[in-house]
Amino acid sequence: MDMPSTSPGVGSFLEVLGGATAERSAQMLEDLLQLGIAIGSDGELPSVLDRIVTQARRFTGAEAATLFIREGATLRFAVIQNDVTARRMGQHEGRLEVERLPLDVPSLAGYVANSGEILNVPEAYDIPREMPYAFNWRVDLATGYRTHSVLAVPLRDASRRIQGVLQLINATDPGGNVVPFHPRLEDVARAFAAYAAIAVRSARLEELSFKDPLTEGYNRRYLMLRLYEEVSRASRYSQPLSLILLDLDGFKAINDRWGHDAGDDVLKQVVQLLASQSRRDSVVARYGGDEFIALLPSTTKAAALVYGERMRAIIEGYPFQHGPLTASFGVAGFPDDPGSVADLIKSADHALYEAKRQGRNLVGGAVK
Repeated sequence: MDMPSTSPGVGSFLEVLGGATAERSAQMLEDLLQLGIAIGSDGELPSVLDRIVTQARRFTGAEAATLFIREGATLRFAVIQNDVTARRMGQHEGRLEVERLPLDVPSLAGYVANSGEILNVPEAYDIPREMPYAFNWRVDLATGYRTHSVLAVPLRDASRRIQGVLQLINATDPGGNVVPFHPRLEDVARAFAAYAAIAVRSARLEELSFKDPLTEGYNRRYLMLRLYEEVSRASRYSQPLSLILLDLDGFKAINDRWGHDAGDDVLKQVVQLLASQSRRDSVVARYGGDEFIALLPSTTKAAALVYGERMRAIIEGYPFQHGPLTASFGVAGFPDDPGSVADLIKSADHALYEAKRQGRNLVGGAVK
């Protein structure tokens, strides 16, 4: 099978696997090709990363693994897999919500992220104190798991920037015994980490194309893509869906009196307020000028009206630097209102117009 010349590490895999069978080598090449296809498709980042970690564990014999994504001065736990604790505590244990790992606190993953070096530790609890990294045994204490061997490699993209860390835990031999990671497996792990880096970088570039550069909320392009997707899903599975269109009252006066920089600050703060009060699956987007839309999947119109009233009160009481501000809201919801994308926006716009007409600082769109 021909592989793209840009595939990370592909040319040396037969040497890397050493005594591995030709069948196993060919399977690894096939899996890496499929990962490249998955990264280039419309697949969501979490599922792609989960697949990469699963395959990395498969070819290195790792009992568990964690994939970290670098975000500023921290590492975020993006994927956590552990067969032992999953069997003991249930499959959802592998999705534990854990705090981010600060890069200025000594750790194995932090050292790899900062230095760009690979770490192959035979026994985590035997690391000498004078080393520039340390093992965080508190995770073992919390889960009842015992970490021994660790292989941590940087997620380095084509520009040599480190996007995160792939940390493989507890290599096992054919008998199921925990052993150190063989040095030959370092290149195998590095190859999977390279694919993870490509996936993370691609997702970040895509995210930038979907963000409003001023407010850092989503832009109209992303909103419309999600809106068509959510309307189709709501219609197919008879699920509720709500849309809230809001417009800032008297925003032009802020720009006229204090300047556009003051107006820009207000827009940023409004997006932050909306996002802080929204669920993770909600979409807060700048629709244009001082208009915003909150897309609320699996939310009834009645619940959206409650959300709108809460946001109206929060904006009214927020201490904006240049004085108080209010907003008017228009709410539409499926199946209460017509279910096409154009009809939902039209219904929300009409409800917003009524809220403005009745005196502003109101939520329009009462359930019929």
